[in-house]
Amino acid sequence: MRSGFPVRRGGVDETRTETLRRRLRTIPPLVLGLVLVTALLPALLAVGLAIDLARRVGSGVAPTAARLALFLWVYLAAEVVGLAALAVLWAASLGGRRRAWLGDATWRLQQRWAGTLFGAARLLFRMRVEVAGGDAVAPGPVIVLIRHASLVDTLLPANLVARPHGIRLRYVLKRELLADPCLDVAGRRLPNYFVRRGTGEAREVERVRDLAQGLGTGDGVLIFPEGTRFTPQRRARAVARIAERDARLAARAERLRHLLPPRLGGVRALLDGAPEADVVVIAHHGFDGLRLISDIWRGGLVGLVVRVRVTRVPRSEVPETAHARADWLYDLWQDVDDWLEERFATAGRAT
Repeated sequence: MRSGFPVRRGGVDETRTETLRRRLRTIPPLVLGLVLVTALLPALLAVGLAIDLARRVGSGVAPTAARLALFLWVYLAAEVVGLAALAVLWAASLGGRRRAWLGDATWRLQQRWAGTLFGAARLLFRMRVEVAGGDAVAPGPVIVLIRHASLVDTLLPANLVARPHGIRLRYVLKRELLADPCLDVAGRRLPNYFVRRGTGEAREVERVRDLAQGLGTGDGVLIFPEGTRFTPQRRARAVARIAERDARLAARAERLRHLLPPRLGGVRALLDGAPEADVVVIAHHGFDGLRLISDIWRGGLVGLVVRVRVTRVPRSEVPETAHARADWLYDLWQDVDDWLEERFATAGRAT
């Protein structure tokens, strides 16, 4: 079953002029960047290799600079080619009038774009991904909950859920990601929602609920329940905020060692919007400590082994009341945290 578009234009309320202004700020620098990096790539690689050699000899850092230069070129090329392809698809759809065809074609292009970036990262950095329970993803409808630890783990859903299983994921994304031109254009053609973080507006929750409506057997909706990437400082601030309104949940949040406490509003809205959907939880270990480009610069991505665990919760096991759902979600998140603790302990013994 194929669903329609419950949230038009990603839920972004702006005029065409505002959209045009943003894209004039983001797209030309991207094109210029590709031209410059392409022209300078031989020099960038030569400098990168020299830096890698010096860092390897001086401090034992895995060669990273040349790899980053190559990945920068791949990223810029993927963005520019992706934008050109999106423009061709729009023209072929008669200016968007063939809406269903445009949505299908855009979804397929999105999978190629995400696959190209993730494949390049795996190849260039010799990264390996091991997945346990991957078959639990299908069939839909599913609500996918995934932890958020790194810049790179945002590519996992497309490459572990959408591409191999044909699940058409709708994403709950932060509004700031509109700064990425391909996500801006493609993401607003497809059923997604770009959330204004921290507003607490009832309308935001309502639109997240709308996003989950109409899921079919080939559909899913995904959210990062933590809302942002984990750091110990963010964890402490989140626990303190929860303690101001709910001491009981704060005590539960305090027990999480490697995760931020899950934000209840978005998950509750998705459960309400898709009352027949099972819940899929994706836990992963390996991207921790790679929150920023500077972390990757220190060599942490080279030779990385990423372990992923996928579990599925039947809808019959999801409680109905808000209070019980809060406890249920914290139980899920505690299970992921315990699994991560085991992975960190195993990694520590191996070193």
